[in-house]
Amino acid sequence: MVTRAATTGLCMGLMVSLWTGCADQSGKMGGPRQAPQAKDRKVLRHVVLFKFKEGTTPEQIKAIEDAFRALPAKIPAIHDLEWGTNVSVENHSQGYTHCFLLTFLSEEDRAIYLPHPEHKAFGKRLGPHLEKVLVVDYWTGK
Repeated sequence: MVTRAATTGLCMGLMVSLWTGCADQSGKMGGPRQAPQAKDRKVLRHVVLFKFKEGTTPEQIKAIEDAFRALPAKIPAIHDLEWGTNVSVENHSQGYTHCFLLTFLSEEDRAIYLPHPEHKAFGKRLGPHLEKVLVVDYWTGK
């Protein structure tokens, strides 16, 4: 005879197995890598805004977007990357059109990223097309 406790234990074990079977290699259900309790943990945000030189073609801008978006695969210290183009209706962008938001789990990770050869190579690719850049780093808070 199967007891109620045994049935409950079997069901709980099955649910855990199903859950872990759906998770990716990082243990998260898709998306960027996640550190334990990252939801409750402060993270370091690195905000980068680009203003391109006049005459930079859409093809050149697309290549720069693609190169920036490829950095997390080349630099494991990057925890997450979001990006987009300006859609504000307030008219305060001062010509900045692109925003890239990188997330780091520690200052050490940012310290790995900044001098990383792949980051430096990206900077060389970007340089001829960049009129201005604005960078702001902050620790998240609630």
